[in-house]
Amino acid sequence: MSRIIIDPYPHQLGGHCGSGALRDLVHWAGLGWDNLPGDGLPGEGLVFGLGGGLSFMYTRYPGLTPPLYLVGRNADMELDFCQRLGIETRRQQTDNPDEAWRWIRNEIDEGHPVMVWCDIAELPYLRVRLSNTRHDVVIIGYDDDRNMVFIIDNDREEVQEVPMDAFRRAHGSHGFPGPNRFATYPMRFPARLPDLLTCAREAAASAARVLGGEDALLFDASTLPEGSVIGSGVEGVRAFADDVITWPHHLPPDELTTAVRSIPVFVEKAGTGGGLFRRLEASFCLDVAQATGDQAFAAAANACHRSAEAWSALGETSRAEKPDIEAVSEAAHRLPELESAMQKALELAGQGSTNNR
Repeated sequence: MSRIIIDPYPHQLGGHCGSGALRDLVHWAGLGWDNLPGDGLPGEGLVFGLGGGLSFMYTRYPGLTPPLYLVGRNADMELDFCQRLGIETRRQQTDNPDEAWRWIRNEIDEGHPVMVWCDIAELPYLRVRLSNTRHDVVIIGYDDDRNMVFIIDNDREEVQEVPMDAFRRAHGSHGFPGPNRFATYPMRFPARLPDLLTCAREAAASAARVLGGEDALLFDASTLPEGSVIGSGVEGVRAFADDVITWPHHLPPDELTTAVRSIPVFVEKAGTGGGLFRRLEASFCLDVAQATGDQAFAAAANACHRSAEAWSALGETSRAEKPDIEAVSEAAHRLPELESAMQKALELAGQGSTNNR
């Protein structure tokens, strides 16, 4: 057949590419928990949190465009989510575009939607210049006669028809933060999901460990140029807050403006679900608390919400017409204490404690 599309395929807009894609895939598989409201299917926040990937990384180094980089999730959230829920998958990578397309085509021909990495800068419907090779989209079909690939993206309501040449550039990009090497995630779903509270506690404990510093950096610090700053977890938040006030000494005026103006992009606009992923994590904790009655998750939801609000406030401060670095620094210095409290609350939720400290 020259045209195959998986239809119907459930899709909703998402705040984050990975959790949005995984939510749609789980809905397509018809999986959920009876103690969730409505149809029992998980929302995006619950999916994100079950990946256990809440994180923080900051880097600033000469030659980086924009001059800094912030990220609030770890690199393996998608794989960890699937492993925790018993979904069989792996990250297949190759340098051969024909082999990569065979992987995708075989999945579609067998009736399986397939998640892949694409570079947002190469996807024509997004119309962005910033490169990100780790953007998750789901392929649900193709049309040989028209040389088109059918893509589901968390940022678009409708199915996107993308020319094969553009798709291959996006799927095999060498952009930032590194080559995606045609990353493809074939998935096979279980008949039912494991116990929600057990999975949620494992995920909360994982997020607490990641925020405590057990997370691989996206960059090898030894390869960065002299004058670089890099940090992860709660200590990375402290490093970021302390570094902001030094920006005028390290960055020329135009780069300083770009650095400040990039903060709300990283915090709110760059597919974070708002508040640098902290709002999604708060939703996860609240969903678990409401479904199970676990008070430690209720407390963690409040801690995550407070951190999300502080990150959003930093973004608002950074939107001022004329950058006020002292005001930005002051807003940034509210973050470490809140992040530390959030990390401890997630640790307690992971332990199954009902202590609401």
